[in-house]
Formats: sequence, C-alpha cells, structure tokens
Amino acid sequence: MDAFTTALDWAAAIKAKEVSPVEVSDLYLARIDELDGGLNAFSHQDPEEVRRRAGFAADALTRADDPADLPPFLGVPLPIKNLNPVAGWPCTYGSKGASAGPRLESDPIVDRFVAGGFVLLGMTNSPEFGTISFTESDAHGVTRNPWDPERTPGGSSGGAAAAVAAGMAPIAHASDGGGSIRIPASCCGLVGHKPSRGRVPNEFIELEGFVSEHVVARTVADSAAVLDVLAVIDPLVFFSAPQPPSSYATLAAQAPPRLRVGFTTIPTIDVPVDAACVAAVESAATALEAAGHDVFEATLDVGDPDAFLGAFTNIWNTGSAWSPIEDPDAMEPLNQVLKAMAQEVDSLAFAAAVRETQRLARPILANFGRDLDLLLTPTMACLPPKVGSWREGMDVEPVMGLLNCTPMAAFTAVWNVCGLPATSVPTHVDAASGLPVGVQLVAPPWRDELCLQVAAQLEQALPWAGRHPAIGS
Repeated sequence: MDAFTTALDWAAAIKAKEVSPVEVSDLYLARIDELDGGLNAFSHQDPEEVRRRAGFAADALTRADDPADLPPFLGVPLPIKNLNPVAGWPCTYGSKGASAGPRLESDPIVDRFVAGGFVLLGMTNSPEFGTISFTESDAHGVTRNPWDPERTPGGSSGGAAAAVAAGMAPIAHASDGGGSIRIPASCCGLVGHKPSRGRVPNEFIELEGFVSEHVVARTVADSAAVLDVLAVIDPLVFFSAPQPPSSYATLAAQAPPRLRVGFTTIPTIDVPVDAACVAAVESAATALEAAGHDVFEATLDVGDPDAFLGAFTNIWNTGSAWSPIEDPDAMEPLNQVLKAMAQEVDSLAFAAAVRETQRLARPILANFGRDLDLLLTPTMACLPPKVGSWREGMDVEPVMGLLNCTPMAAFTAVWNVCGLPATSVPTHVDAASGLPVGVQLVAPPWRDELCLQVAAQLEQALPWAGRHPAIGS
C-alpha cells in the first residue's frame, strides 16, 4: 500500500489491523512535508493534532469487540476545504479580510466526516470565498496542478484536488457551487461527484441551493461510500432530498439499466471547446454504447441562456455575504466589485432572480425523462489553464477575473442551478500535453446512483487507476 491507495482500501486495512491509523497519517504528513512547498495545496497544517486524532482512532479499534461496528472510514485521513470551519483551526475563506484565528465550532459537514471515522488532515486552499475556478488568493498564494505546476488544479476545490492527485491525501472534502468539485477533478485526473440539491444537507442552503458538499476521490467506489456518510436526513434543515432505496456503495456496484444516453459538446455558454475535450466525450460515448446503452447526439433545450446567466449572476454575486469578514477593505478587488454589484440589487430584484432561475430551469429539466435518461458532456471546454491567466484584463475591469473562468464552467454551472447530480470522471488524456481530461455525466433529479453506476462502467472501460502525476511518484 502506498500514498495512492484508495480510502476504502485504507479503511479495510486499518480494520484488519494490517496498518495503524497513526502510520497512515504519518505517511501523508510526510508527503505533505515533501511536496506541498511546490504545490501549495494546504492552507493550514497541524501535525500534532492529526496524530492525536489518529491515536484516538487507534484506541477505538483496540477497544472494539467487532471492527465492523466502527465508523466506515475509521482512521482514514481527509483534509477539509478552507470554506468550512473546523473547531480550533483557522478558516480564512481564502481572504485576508477574514480572521486568521481559530474557529470556535465546526461546520456540520465537518462533524459528519468525523462521525464517519475520518482523521482531519488539515485545511486545503480555496480562492477567496470560492468565487473563481482557479485556486489562487492574496491570502494563501497560488496552488499548482501536480500534473503540470505551471497550470491550475482548477477551483474552487483546487487545494483538495491537488492534494489527492499528488498523493498527499487519499481523499479530500470539496464543495461545488458552479463546478468546484467537477472542474478540479477534471484538471487533476480524479472522480468528482456533485450531489443532487439537498442530497447532502448542511446548516444553511447556500446560494439558493446551488452549493453541494462532497469529496474528490480516486475511484467511483470511494465517492459512493463517502456519499453514504454525508447523505443523511437532517431534521433541522429546510430541505433534504428523498432517500435512495439502498446505500450508494451498494447501488454504485450494480449495473445500471439500459439508458438513453445523450451526448453533446455544445456548452450552454458560447465558448470554443478544445479538441481534447471533444475527443474525451467521443471515446466515452463509444464505451457506453459498447456497454449496451442507446447513445446519440443530443440537442438540449436550454431556453434563454442570456437570461439564465443574468439571473444566476445576481445570485452568485452574493457569495461573500455569508463569510465572516472583519476587514472588508482587505478583500480582493474582484470580490469587492461583486459585493458592490450585489449591494445594488434590492430584495425585490433578488427575489425576481431566484424566481427566474427556477422558471428558466424548467425547460432544461424537461429534457430528462422526455428525451434522454442521462447526459454526457465534457467537464470543461478547455484544458487546465496556466496559473494566473484568470487575472488578464483585471487591471482595467476586475470582473474579468470571473469572466476569464467561463470556459472552465461552461458545462458545469447550469447543473448547480438545476440541482441535478453530476459526476466528472478522468477518462481521457490529452496526447500533446499529457494532462487528464474529464467527461461529465448528468442524471435526472435525485438519481445520483445513475451517475455513479455509469461512471463505474466508464472506470471499467477506460481505466485511470494507475495514472498518477510524475511528481512524488
């Protein structure tokens, strides 16, 4: 077993007492010490606390009459994204304007990971407030892609993806409000599943339900098993999605029914699509046809994309509102502009934007069930861009920092608004650059298991298990 061992395999080895939780944590702490200076995946590390938590897991295993009764991921290390507080650790939201002091309590998602047995490994980098698709901030610097350090690992869960891709963690917490799980997964050659709206309840419904919490993982099986840990009924939240008939780990291991799989390489936002991203979809479509599905090129009814984007933007710009900022003047220029734009939208206009996104989502949702059972697209319209390239034009107009991310989110953001489950899997490698390229699977409302089942079929047909970046190998 090594740094690229899956979370499920580590969990099994720990419960079989083939390795101790402390030994596993020490392996990853050593990897972080060796590699993170060049990648900058972590915003906070606390090795003593990691070893203390690993020791608690080891003690629990010693005391247990039956290891099967222990939490499923007992002793497996997992870092938390720097947008979700952990009690006793700083959570800056990637901003110089936030307090750098320790947080008093943990986010409920963090508590759920702990209840699942995970040993918290540290905090991974995010751009300020998770606003952009690059993981770069004035507060914590530039996070780099292990496959090519001159390129971005994506965002906003880029620190999480860089950590897993480089073997600094077996799995990592991530969140997705416009593609922030799927984009880094594609950039870094990982599995990234964005759960259905309400599938993973959290303390608050962020950005009108656009945001979902989950992980970036090496395998579909890991992703499905962690979804079982997170997708619980919480009677304290406003909304939870309907529960599946059985566990996602069980469902993901089952073959899906024969499906009508529509594919498209035309994004909902008008941007050019890189040939490697098109090739990835074509090879995945061929594999799914060979698996017995009815595969065809789909023409989606996407309604009025410009109106959709306008309503989405009015909601997205409020993203900094929930972040505890002590010094607004220390915020980055982009988020200062977005906050000012949000402040110009009165409550009636905001309510209209919320209603408009729901209205405009209806014809998009109607494609599922009527015309197709599953949608296949590129995850991104481009290969991972060069670090820093999102800043082009910002000296004239700061909002260019967001607009420059459009090719990365052109296939992903619409599904956050619609609330559909969507999974990126790294089925392709660009021959010219050697970079991983992901394809995205989108399923009907609350059918997360379809995404995971078909992703597992692609994992069999177009395997990526032995594919790792040269760094640290």
